[in-house]
Amino acid sequence: MTLTTAQQRTKYVQGKDVALNGGQLVAHALRQMNPDLVAAYPITPQTVLMELFCQFVADGLVDTELLTVESEHAAMSACIGAAAAGARAQTASAGAGIAFMWELLWCASGMRLPIVMHVVNRSLSAPLNILGDHTDAMGCRDTGWVQLYAENAQEAYDNAIQALCIAEHPQVLLPVMECQDGFTISHAVQRVQLLPDEAVRTFIGDYQAEHSLLDLDHPVSFGANDDRNDFFWHKRQQWDALEHALDVIPQIGAAYGQLTGRPYGYFEGYRLDDAQVVLVVLGSVAGVARMVVEEMRSEGVKVGLLKIRCYRPFPAQAVADALRGATVVGVLDRSSCFGGQGGPLFLDTCTALYQRGLAPQTVNYIGGLGGRDIVPGHIRAVFQELLAIGRGHPVTRPMRFLDGPPPYDAR
Repeated sequence: MTLTTAQQRTKYVQGKDVALNGGQLVAHALRQMNPDLVAAYPITPQTVLMELFCQFVADGLVDTELLTVESEHAAMSACIGAAAAGARAQTASAGAGIAFMWELLWCASGMRLPIVMHVVNRSLSAPLNILGDHTDAMGCRDTGWVQLYAENAQEAYDNAIQALCIAEHPQVLLPVMECQDGFTISHAVQRVQLLPDEAVRTFIGDYQAEHSLLDLDHPVSFGANDDRNDFFWHKRQQWDALEHALDVIPQIGAAYGQLTGRPYGYFEGYRLDDAQVVLVVLGSVAGVARMVVEEMRSEGVKVGLLKIRCYRPFPAQAVADALRGATVVGVLDRSSCFGGQGGPLFLDTCTALYQRGLAPQTVNYIGGLGGRDIVPGHIRAVFQELLAIGRGHPVTRPMRFLDGPPPYDAR
């Protein structure tokens, strides 16, 4: 992770401009990282990623052990076994595939195994839907995995590389999901920068597991039965590791910025300095929202945007500080959250504000489910409603459905 003297003298490592979709680009990141083991099962829209990586394996461009298993449950089981043996293990999945491996997500984090999973977000049935929203990843947000979300293909690639460094950091040692929106990112071709292979390999460095099932001179046990007291403290150690991740994630993001000119933190704020009304978002919708913010700013309206990148662990203090000047906050969730008082991102944002004595008016918007487009007209309507609330219009319902009747119909 430490930059070499030559890298420090050079301003940034120059990447190669390529036209790839998000799935293909993360496949190239996998090729460059060259894990010891990749285990996967095909599921749309993840398949575009793993198909290309399988081609890299067939062409001899990596020496990764590729396991094409019979299910997603088996894929995560294989990754757990490999990581416990000291190997670098990665996988990819989406939607129902993540639901199928849900139990094993707890096993991976509970054993403190630095597995990386590339998640191409998709909704869950029924009705059957293979398009992108965040219901899959949000369904396992409390499993002890770090979660990073990308706005576009470039960020998905950059997150994939950083995810490995975060997972393997000695103060973290937790699995990481790096998420990209299904089809919106995974299948959309964009102009991006692909780093030189050697730069990626130097950045991630070598990995030596502290404990390995294959180290016969220092035998260890993974996943053994815990009594009530030991179990409690093992869970407490996972909490501590996620707290440490809050320090590690921006450190690695800053080092990546020194290498590439693209630094990363917990989130990205846009026009927040004097914003009275702020919209909080996650994922690809940030590009649409940023465009609307710029348009409304040109009209003299003080609105801003907060794009969350690190959702788990949730950077509550930093989010509260970023929203401290806002009088009205809207939060856009792209996940089904039946029966709750709002979506996951909304509830975490509200808690962060409340616990720090901040009380802006807050409104939750549920939109984009099942891949439904969120267009500029939607975002402008949201800002107009939030501005009206700031002028004294009462908040009658703290949760709105963005894809409902006017004014949220796309036109």
